[in-house]
Amino acid sequence: MKGSFRRLGRTFLTYSVKIISLLLAVSVIAFVLVSFSPIDPVQQYILGLGTAVSPEQRAEIEEYWGVNEPPVERYFTWLGELLRGNWGESALYRRPVMDIISERFANSLALMLCAWVLSGLVGFILGCVMGMYQDKWPDRILKKICYLLSSVPTFWLGLVFVLVFAVWLKWFPIGFSAPIGVAQEDVTLWQRLHHLALPAITLSLMSFANIALHTRQKLIDVLNSEYVLFARARGEGKWTILRRHGLRNILLPALTLQFASFAELFGGSVMAENVFSYPGLGSAVSAAGLNSDVPLLLGVTLFSALFVCVGNMIANLLYGIVDPQIREVAE
Repeated sequence: MKGSFRRLGRTFLTYSVKIISLLLAVSVIAFVLVSFSPIDPVQQYILGLGTAVSPEQRAEIEEYWGVNEPPVERYFTWLGELLRGNWGESALYRRPVMDIISERFANSLALMLCAWVLSGLVGFILGCVMGMYQDKWPDRILKKICYLLSSVPTFWLGLVFVLVFAVWLKWFPIGFSAPIGVAQEDVTLWQRLHHLALPAITLSLMSFANIALHTRQKLIDVLNSEYVLFARARGEGKWTILRRHGLRNILLPALTLQFASFAELFGGSVMAENVFSYPGLGSAVSAAGLNSDVPLLLGVTLFSALFVCVGNMIANLLYGIVDPQIREVAE
């Protein structure tokens, strides 16, 4: 028992050090890129006010924001405030950055979680079907569909889905996370799911093809192995072979791809949320980038990096559950 807690503590410490190091590197790179942005944040802030600003007032705004300070000094000032729990205030929304992230992340999490689960389940099932019917008509048809969806951009697919299912067929709303004109506390669960369905389906189609194709190839390798040949000689059927020998061997690569798709999913959500006008982190970071809202842009960048790191850490911890050999090697 003590050895298990010791290993767990050592693993947690290792991952914590890696995550902190990565977040520091991401913060430096993001701050440098934002510093070289051609968009003037002060000018964008003044345009957002909608009123005339004198040169003296502009100078006061620049001094308050520290725009004229050296980049290194500005970075360490921002980092010091961040370590105190102050993520800054958004120049675009006039609210604390952490409040915006916590509010928008709930919508983005629901969207990404639905798309992530849907893409994983559909991709894994279709990959198994293609592998079991290798080079037959189900495999050929599904493989062409996967190749087609892998080459289609998310925003184009979203626009087509809006045109077909929202405008023509009117099965789904055009956008937003709730009906227009309805108070937030009056929105029902069904209405939220109805608005969530089309963006989630669009986002899931972006990554399920990759999982399906990799699962197919891994299953084909397993079915061509010697121990499967021995199982066939014993009279086991193909679906029994899949259940007893195939699933355990193809589950780990599929799990790796599924958790590795966190970063891709986060990037795809930016496109999907803008196409469907869905109020999540993706639409917030797009608005922050276009308006040079530096505090919000840096905050969302760090938060998304932390989200992806935690997802990869969970994947590594699940490896030992799925494959005990990995746990034995780690021990």
